[in-house]
Amino acid sequence: MIRSVVFSPAAAQQLSALNRFLTVRASALVANRYVTAIVRHCESLGRAPELGTPRPDIRPGLRTTHDKGRVVIAYGIGVAQVSIYGVFYGGQNHEAILRADQGGGALPR
Repeated sequence: MIRSVVFSPAAAQQLSALNRFLTVRASALVANRYVTAIVRHCESLGRAPELGTPRPDIRPGLRTTHDKGRVVIAYGIGVAQVSIYGVFYGGQNHEAILRADQGGGALPR
């Protein structure tokens, strides 16, 4: 079964911030290609969401996967959809950020 992939507002903001960062450091073309590739990787989770690593130590039902060696994608699997909770780049402490948001703010449980 192929699930739809939904980005949380936090994940969308993180992707936009990464795009801005890379546009300044490299170019708009490089930034768009890089972020588009990450989005495609996220979308591929709709076909094979179980490939990520379960992370119940952070939150029940949470999984993570990596892309491009420097990106951690945090997500959850539902019956009909995969929810992308966060896209963390370049050594951000994703575990601390995800644990701090246990109250149900930007990252749904």
